[in-house]
Amino acid sequence: MAHIDAGKTTTSERILYYTGKTHKLGEVHDGAATMDWMVQEQERGITITSAATTAFWHYGGKVYQINLIDTPGHVDFTVEVERSLRVLDGTIATFCAVGRVQPQSETVWRQADKYGVPKIAYVNKMDRVGADFLAVVEEIKTKLGAKAVPVCLPIGAEDRFEGIVDLLSKKAIYYDSGDELVNYVVKDIPADMEDEVTTWRENLLEAAAECDEAVMEKYFEDPESVTEDEIIAALRKGTISMQIVPACCGSSFKNKGVQFLLDCVMRYLPSPLDKGSVTGTNPKTGDKVERKPSASEPFCALVFKIATDPFVGRLAFLRAYSGHLDAGSYVLNVRSGKKERVARLYQMHSNHQNPIEFVEAGDICAAVGFKDLRTGDTVCSEDHQIALESMEFPDPVIGIAVEPKTQQDLDKLGIALGKLAEEDPTFTVKSDSQTGQTVISGMGELHLDIIVDRLRREFGVEINQGAPQVNYKEAITATVQHREVFKKQTGGRGKFADIIVEIGPADEGVIGLQFDNQVKGGNIPKEFIPCVQKGFETAMSNGVLAGYEMQSMKVTLLDGSFHPVDSDQLSFELAARMAFRHACPKCKPVLLEPIMDLEVVTPEDYMGDIVGDINRRRGQISAMDSTATGARVIKAFVPLSEQFGYVTVLRTLSSGRATSTMSFDHYAEVPPAFAKGIIEKSGYKLSSDDE
Repeated sequence: MAHIDAGKTTTSERILYYTGKTHKLGEVHDGAATMDWMVQEQERGITITSAATTAFWHYGGKVYQINLIDTPGHVDFTVEVERSLRVLDGTIATFCAVGRVQPQSETVWRQADKYGVPKIAYVNKMDRVGADFLAVVEEIKTKLGAKAVPVCLPIGAEDRFEGIVDLLSKKAIYYDSGDELVNYVVKDIPADMEDEVTTWRENLLEAAAECDEAVMEKYFEDPESVTEDEIIAALRKGTISMQIVPACCGSSFKNKGVQFLLDCVMRYLPSPLDKGSVTGTNPKTGDKVERKPSASEPFCALVFKIATDPFVGRLAFLRAYSGHLDAGSYVLNVRSGKKERVARLYQMHSNHQNPIEFVEAGDICAAVGFKDLRTGDTVCSEDHQIALESMEFPDPVIGIAVEPKTQQDLDKLGIALGKLAEEDPTFTVKSDSQTGQTVISGMGELHLDIIVDRLRREFGVEINQGAPQVNYKEAITATVQHREVFKKQTGGRGKFADIIVEIGPADEGVIGLQFDNQVKGGNIPKEFIPCVQKGFETAMSNGVLAGYEMQSMKVTLLDGSFHPVDSDQLSFELAARMAFRHACPKCKPVLLEPIMDLEVVTPEDYMGDIVGDINRRRGQISAMDSTATGARVIKAFVPLSEQFGYVTVLRTLSSGRATSTMSFDHYAEVPPAFAKGIIEKSGYKLSSDDE
């Protein structure tokens, strides 16, 4: 995982080559990387979808199996990083030796922390001008708040980068940049590095001592008596408990340092056995259940990705946490409660599938044959049920209206959009009830650009698209008490519901509907209460200002009455929807817009123009900084609605020398002057059917 252009895919390619998985080095810039198999990835030289593979590495006289996932760096594809981290046991956080800790590095680091994934840091691009390994280590400490511990030192840097010194064995490893499988020789440390190596090995020993009391005792008695194996065991313990982050360096493109990185993965990152039992809940009783990472336990796995393959059909990517599953056997989908047959199992190698007979605890595989399976579902053995914690995905922030160019493409478009939405939880499709348009929403302009391109190439659907639209939301700021009486008499049995509610803003941090039932003495029968809640939940999808979704709201049901014959569940649901429509306009509703966290890196000369432009876009500068290379870093919060096409403007302002990254931060109120224009433009009116 890493920021854009830190070298994730190039490093993955080298790992595949040195583990003997591939026999030719694939380069990203030639469009020949194994892990970047999509046409769009090869053309643009970026990673869009995470690719999984399995490789084997010889270390310490044993052969170890590695499951590797290469993730994208662009914030638009953040879902790929999120779901990969949810199912993996460890991660290689890759940094550029020149760019150091960049904005997206911080984002993926926080995602790894959220799922408690241990990390090792790999500082890549040591051959580039301005490369500085120890400066990156320092930034990991200051910017990410992690204790980075170098386990090697570079020999030279930039065009004189020759190899690394292993601080454990105190040996120098010199690489030659050829593509032989063993392209290094081990020699003694260069004489001019003796002092530096002694200092940093001392640092390594101290870090190991802090992670293990037995090593600490030995270290205080006689530092020289601590063996290599004891240091590795202590550092491994510290890495898995997330006390430390071992840091190594190299240049993947020049084939230097990758084998040592693989050794570090073996030494410090956990295996499923180190991570121990996985905890879930019993869907029937709600009790906590544990599963050990053993093939003899009952089977359980988490579905972390759905992909559509033109030849095989729907592929469900699984991470098995316990047990053994044979191809052709049945599993239970905990969400739907249905049994499903696993027709075939595959071991994935990028977009190639190798059929396998079975899968066991710790494996990652793809399965075919599931009818109703979504990202985040748990599958397990029917007799021993368990529901694992699912994943949360961010809401889309930008949408465009699309329509097929020809009427014949209409059905094809619906099927294609359905398949893409199944694959990607941050991509949504909905029909605008006011205009009848199909609106697709995603995480950014690049995200939607790729979706439209895939529609054309993979599904053969040509579409017309509208200008990008921002996904606004609505909120209320005042509390109002309201009584809603719903009566309908049409001969025969009528409809009747009467509710008294208090509607206002939700408590801080609550998203969605916060519902509080305070009805006493059976004034409203118990079976009608959930219908009132459902009515408000349904109504929240269309706010009262411009028809945008209401982000959060608190409803307290105070009292009401019912008719013994005419009242039914639908009456109370409709009464709640009408109460929402009538009361919310009195609750001082406001419009909310997505605010983006923008970071611009620019040479000093263009600073003034860029800051002026950010201010014109209603941006708020939050920080200004300098990098070690003398460039200026501007951080700001800017409304997404002002940021369309920003990359082009920035290029013009800086003669193409500035770069920017942008990620969603939060929702904030739109200033009244702008809100008025948005509401008028939406042309939204409460229609008669709402009434």
